[in-house]
Amino acid sequence: MQYVTILGSTGTIGQQTLDVISQHPDRYAVFALSAHQNVDAMLQQCARYKPQYAVMQDTDAAQRLHQRLQSENLKSEVLSGIEGLIEVSAHETVNVVMAAIVGAAGLLPALAAANAGKKILLANKETLVMAGQLFMDAVKQGQATLLPIDSEHNAIFQAMPGQAYEDIADVGVNKIILTASGGPFRSFTHAQLAEVTPALALKHPNWVMGAKITVDSSTLMNKGLEVIEAHWLFNARPDQIEVVVHPQSVIHSMVSYVDGSILAQLGNPDMRTPIAYGLGYPQRITSGVKPLSLVDIAKLEFENPDTDRFPCLQLAYDALAAGGTAPAVLNAANEVAVAAFLKDKIHYLDIPRLLNEALQKLPVEKVNSIEQLLEIDAKARTCVQNAIAKTTVTSVFKAVAL
Repeated sequence: MQYVTILGSTGTIGQQTLDVISQHPDRYAVFALSAHQNVDAMLQQCARYKPQYAVMQDTDAAQRLHQRLQSENLKSEVLSGIEGLIEVSAHETVNVVMAAIVGAAGLLPALAAANAGKKILLANKETLVMAGQLFMDAVKQGQATLLPIDSEHNAIFQAMPGQAYEDIADVGVNKIILTASGGPFRSFTHAQLAEVTPALALKHPNWVMGAKITVDSSTLMNKGLEVIEAHWLFNARPDQIEVVVHPQSVIHSMVSYVDGSILAQLGNPDMRTPIAYGLGYPQRITSGVKPLSLVDIAKLEFENPDTDRFPCLQLAYDALAAGGTAPAVLNAANEVAVAAFLKDKIHYLDIPRLLNEALQKLPVEKVNSIEQLLEIDAKARTCVQNAIAKTTVTSVFKAVAL
């Protein structure tokens, strides 16, 4: 029996992980679940899966959950905050940690799991974007097993040679090809993009995801973060990572070899496939996903991304090339900008503008420690928050003048 901690269990990836686990009760048991502040959803999950621990990032939510569990006579022990997340990620009983907390909040518990030598199913790309070298060093030193759960990186992992290498060219790999759906605004003009609302941005044509990652997909920021993630996972230079828009989302990514071969992983757009691959690795287990019918798909389309209309992708390449703390600045700036957009505080096209401003204002530093990265993260957030506040004040004055 393998005991699993799911960080972010009430989110889309967390729920799908529980679905896959439910199909294999003889192989997996839930040890701990975590959420930010969704007490109702966590209560339901505790009643069904009976974890030993339930962690709420929000302290008040943890108190409410404790009271609700007691009233329902449920025995899960409630922990709170980052300390609770770290405890259930590194606990000696745990075999597998699904790292699915969105954003920078997932960094420290993922590091704890790495240092403790766990099998880590990494769905939190921000961990590698913020602290790529530090995290990969922790995985190596802790002798952890790292399996990417993003559909693109999971596809690449499946198509890459299994042996160790210092450079992907050493194993005959020419380049990594990350596929992108292009999001809901692939054919929009710049003028149309200026009118995009949060409601429109949350309607992804292929995938069911959380709000933040859905917006990131529409701006191609998600693909930019994946470029940085691929650099660390596969030791690939920026020029060895290509992004191709593939609207059908059937080919999840590809690996191009020097002999002219391209290996691709195909499947229906359902995150339970990479989740099941990660849980079962090195074996394969059923996921509940319907098999892909190539006849039904009929055709596969590809095109180059347009970085003029979607500059976030180029900003990610630029941050990766700059190195050091630049990717952490980009990630923090994006989290703040997307949150503001979802609250109608800024316009859609303000997102790349704010990211570029943050990258320009905050100097690149060599990464020395997690503490430094967290400080940089805070500075970047403040920088963008101040820029948003200034934008809001300017808009108010313009409205009054009119």
